[in-house]
Amino acid sequence: MELSLIRSLMDKDFYDEHRGARCPDRLFSKDVRKIKQSIDTAMDRYERTVTPAEIEALFMANNPTLTTAQKTAYSHLFGQVNKEQPMGSDVAQEVLSKLFQQVIGEDIANLGFDYVNGSKSTLEPLRQMLEQYGDDFTPNLNVEWEDIDFDTIMELNDLEARWIFNIPTLTRKVEGINAGHLIEIGARPNTGKTSFHASLVAGPNGFCDQGARVIVLCNEEGYGRVVMRYINAVSGYDKHQLKDPQIRKKALQSFLKIKPNLMFKDATGRDMNWVESVCKSYKPDVVILDMGDKFARTAGFSRPDEALKANAIQARQIAKQQECAMFYMSQLSAEAEGKVVLNQAMMEGSRTGKAAEADLMIMISKNPTVEGQEEEDNQRHINVVKNKLSGWHGIVHTDLEYKIARYVS
Repeated sequence: MELSLIRSLMDKDFYDEHRGARCPDRLFSKDVRKIKQSIDTAMDRYERTVTPAEIEALFMANNPTLTTAQKTAYSHLFGQVNKEQPMGSDVAQEVLSKLFQQVIGEDIANLGFDYVNGSKSTLEPLRQMLEQYGDDFTPNLNVEWEDIDFDTIMELNDLEARWIFNIPTLTRKVEGINAGHLIEIGARPNTGKTSFHASLVAGPNGFCDQGARVIVLCNEEGYGRVVMRYINAVSGYDKHQLKDPQIRKKALQSFLKIKPNLMFKDATGRDMNWVESVCKSYKPDVVILDMGDKFARTAGFSRPDEALKANAIQARQIAKQQECAMFYMSQLSAEAEGKVVLNQAMMEGSRTGKAAEADLMIMISKNPTVEGQEEEDNQRHINVVKNKLSGWHGIVHTDLEYKIARYVS
């Protein structure tokens, strides 16, 4: 590689772009370095592109004390240079840049090591080197800029949702979602998180009825219990009613209508890289992560909230790159217990990190339990605490028909 680079340096235009400090002699091995020095001499003297034969003649003339064996060795080396084809200017520039970064990087690392080990005199040279060469570690990019076509921009900013929420009180405020959206759903335990996504996906006029291809990845409850909630939602029958053979037959018919668009997988122990592979392989329109936090990898993070933030960032990237809507189910902290009005800071494990990634953030609450109350109140309050889709924030009120996993207005 260095011989091809030497051959490229014989071209005056390329040499002029990289002469001096940008191409120090120590980038090259000992013998090749001497050839590089002869190129420097030739360029200063003749100011034109030179040939390997000319450099060899100049080298031999400037080194009259070489022994016969040394002359033979250098003649052989020049013969190898002559056989090399000059690199394309773009390739040669990249190779030279990488070699330069390697050499300067070693110098910076050595100065830094000396400073850390008590040599305070190295601080100023280290600072100067970083100032002088910092830009050389920023890669040159050939960016393919986005097309600013008016119709395309209008289409990209079309607020019409592709997948519509089937809860009327919510739909009037937030119509629905599109590919690339990250939707974070939070609630306290036993509030109805699983029923919420089952209702949106499998309930009447849900995402499946709209033609969405949906993947449900479960790592909280067993997938069998989650599937049962979907059967409840699509059929309108609870698990006790389903023991009746006739009702069971009707429920099966309802479920079979949406089954081609619906896939479930127990994802216990899986991480977000696996989620990305699933999305690449099966091309879903909507993905349900139940629970989102349990896909996080904690290795390499000093705090759990940092791991959860990185997890949410990756979930959003998958949604955008794989063109799907991603539902990220999450627990709320104990601070939310017994409260109707909720806020972003109540998200368990990450007060701000996860919230920063969401396009839409919904928190579900229920009425506080009253002492002596025999039956649980089925009213649920959908707190829209972050909304980059329509901008509306507030609370919509619904009822949860828990036995059939349906949210109704």
